[in-house]
Amino acid sequence: MGHTRQLVIVGGGTAGWLTAAMLSRSLGRDWAITLVESPEIGIIGVGEGSFPTLRNTIANLGVAEGDFMRAARATFKQGVRFVGWSGRPTPGNTADDYFHPFDLPQPGSDERLMPFWLDSGVDPRRPSWAEALSLQENVIRAGRAPKRAQDPDFAGPLNYAYHFDAVALAGYLRDIAEAKGVRLVETTIASARLTDQGLVAAIIPHDGAPEIVGDFFIDCSGLAAKLIGEALGSPFVPLGDVLLNDRAIAMQIPDAAPDAPIAPYTKATAHDAGWIWDIALPDRRGTGYVYSSAHMSDDEAEATIRRYAGGAGETLTTRRLQFRTGYRASQWIGNCAAIGLSAGFFEPLESTGIMLIEVAAQMLGQMLRAGLDPAVLEASARSYNRHMAARFAAITDFLKLHYCISHRRDTGYWRDNTDPATWSESLRDRIAQWRHRVPSRFDFVVDHESFLPPSWTYILNGMGFDTAAGLGAIEADPQGARQALSAVSQLRAAAPQAIAALPDHRALINQIHRLS
Repeated sequence: MGHTRQLVIVGGGTAGWLTAAMLSRSLGRDWAITLVESPEIGIIGVGEGSFPTLRNTIANLGVAEGDFMRAARATFKQGVRFVGWSGRPTPGNTADDYFHPFDLPQPGSDERLMPFWLDSGVDPRRPSWAEALSLQENVIRAGRAPKRAQDPDFAGPLNYAYHFDAVALAGYLRDIAEAKGVRLVETTIASARLTDQGLVAAIIPHDGAPEIVGDFFIDCSGLAAKLIGEALGSPFVPLGDVLLNDRAIAMQIPDAAPDAPIAPYTKATAHDAGWIWDIALPDRRGTGYVYSSAHMSDDEAEATIRRYAGGAGETLTTRRLQFRTGYRASQWIGNCAAIGLSAGFFEPLESTGIMLIEVAAQMLGQMLRAGLDPAVLEASARSYNRHMAARFAAITDFLKLHYCISHRRDTGYWRDNTDPATWSESLRDRIAQWRHRVPSRFDFVVDHESFLPPSWTYILNGMGFDTAAGLGAIEADPQGARQALSAVSQLRAAAPQAIAALPDHRALINQIHRLS
């Protein structure tokens, strides 16, 4: 029988426990997993949105969807609704409202349709570009769920992710991981002991307890980055000159009534110096103002979120958070890899946090099977670092797209965001080309993209991006235009049937959570 290798995860929360749960299944019996969690350090607990990949991740843990949703106090999320971002026709106009749904069109259909759509003179917001490609926007606006009670677990007619209580989710993942044999050690880490070769040999508790040795270490210690940053010295690559927000004020708003509608989407409302998230759970809404401290004071930001909450906002408790946007230059060094906030941080605009945990844990599960030979570890680390750096760069560009093509110039915040000096070179190049042609698959390295090309076109068209890409397309191919635009009309005509076939979101959530 071979030697059982020791994997040590430093830090709990969503990152630590999700990583432990995933690796306990993918690595098998050759590895023993220990998770070290400090009883003195709480969970940040404001990241309550996810990406559709979480469905497969949770399903692969071997649990029932209803059990997961009840334990995590989850609801369904079908996309993001953006209010006030475009600035057209004027800042604050009710027409400034579009969706980034999760349903994806048939491969290439958006690329074929877009020139005709743009040339047709249709206002891309009424009907919207999202309506041209999917039934999901109509379903969302009708307050419907993406599936029916009788549909199989983790499947339904429409693509979806989840909203959840972050603290409850971490606790649920802990139960799953411990049931698979993950050992919990509750202590606060003081430091790490390194070998002469610069590898992590052990972590040392602050209370004088015996050190915890391992063959491989995963840093899930959050923004502190105890191993990858403090012990191993991987420099932080800041992105604050591109993504300007560096503060958040969170607030939980109880439902006004037990039968209050549950929005099946994340609502993101733009404001003078940032934006407010709004996420509906079974009995409350999680909200928060993400903003730039260079453009608004903390007190002004708190007043903004309290106004947003209405009368309830006068007395509700808020929580202030500070953050740096960016990532570690090397997220795997020697026998240590970083996952979660220790690897990097983005504002929660498109819920990339948990998705990046999933990607990293999946890669580690594959790469650690190759063994711990030093040469293999070095090769794996180089591959991991290349992939994660490219993925962080792609997410940076996608998030910046939401800001940089806005037509708002009403505050210094929006003027700075729309200044090309705050864009990356790769994003400047894409936008320069998209002023004259539609996006194509050649603009993207799919293995590095968290958001496929249709997601980019949802943002471009939802924001009313100025482009000459469709000029003359209908005259050049009238038959193709008729076919493409006819398919749009047929899709819109099918919306009432899709709405009628799906349950009210609140009703389905009540049924799942046994609230009625």
